[in-house]
Order: sequence, then C-alpha cells, then structure tokens
Amino acid sequence: MYLSIKETAEYLSCSEDYVKSLIQQKKIRALFDGDDYLINKDQFSTHLKQLETYKELVEDWKSEPIPEDIDIKDED
Repeated sequence: MYLSIKETAEYLSCSEDYVKSLIQQKKIRALFDGDDYLINKDQFSTHLKQLETYKELVEDWKSEPIPEDIDIKDED
C-alpha cells in the first residue's frame, strides 16, 4: 500500500517537512509519480516492530527490582 507524504506524516506522527527531508536524505524509499511522492507503507513495519520490542525490554528493565547490595549490613 502506498501513502502520500501527508499520510506518511500522520502514520509516523511527525511533520510533512520531516518526511520530505527523510526522502531527500534517502532514509525513506519513495517513488515520484510526477505530482507527488508515493511511499510504501511496508518499509516501516520492521522498524515499528523493533520499537515495540525495545519498549517492552525497557519496561521489563524498569519493573525489575533493585537487588540489595551485599556490602550493606543492617546493624540496628
């Protein structure tokens, strides 16, 4: 499925200017049809899956309890 620059910006939650700059930097593959750029939506699926995986890893890391320090002794 192909998206326009506006649709891609909405899909990625960023500005249209940012999407245009990514196209110019060749970080996003796009086709020019004479009027506008067409961007294949499938190229973002792997990236978005990796982001979700990293978010889950960070949440797991945050919820892990802090281990007690073996050097600290309770001398009460």
